[in-house]
Amino acid sequence: MARPRGSRRIEIYGLKLDRRVQCFGEAAYGQWVCLEADPSIQTYCERPAFLEIDNEKLLVDFWIKQGDQETLLIIGEECSVQNTTLAKAYYAVKTISQNELAAAQVWIENWERILPIITSCRGLVADTLLKSIEKLITEPMQLSHIERELATSEPTIVRGAIFTLLHRGQLRAPQLLTEPLSFLTRFEPVKDKS
Repeated sequence: MARPRGSRRIEIYGLKLDRRVQCFGEAAYGQWVCLEADPSIQTYCERPAFLEIDNEKLLVDFWIKQGDQETLLIIGEECSVQNTTLAKAYYAVKTISQNELAAAQVWIENWERILPIITSCRGLVADTLLKSIEKLITEPMQLSHIERELATSEPTIVRGAIFTLLHRGQLRAPQLLTEPLSFLTRFEPVKDKS
């Protein structure tokens, strides 16, 4: 689809899609960061369709697949429908407000720093390193401590491996919601939900 008039085009690499993604405007970009950072979101597509609501066309910003649910995300504009059918498929419809994105700003800024590292290290991170990190982190551990423990490995690759595990949902870092990423950021194992 063509770029909406007056909006900034931002091109990024979508790890979950293994392709380049185009976002139009800061809000769509911020939402894209949130989608990439959420390990429960398996896949997504930007600008997938228009919804016909009250004889007006409304552009959907993202389609997401999360578990067995498919949802259409609309940024900013309050949408009066909560679900819809397109091409005989059922979708939930969710509006993401500007306030919601503003509240996630620290999270977004942290993942803006994390995603390029994962992208640049993909293909370089060995499964053995990922397993070593998972074995090492049995309780909350600062980034500086993890990197010190694995000092014999290339530091950028170690950081890429830590962030890859975070991206996959195999590690957690709750501090990233409220504090900037630093050497003091704690990473912790994901507890079994069983």
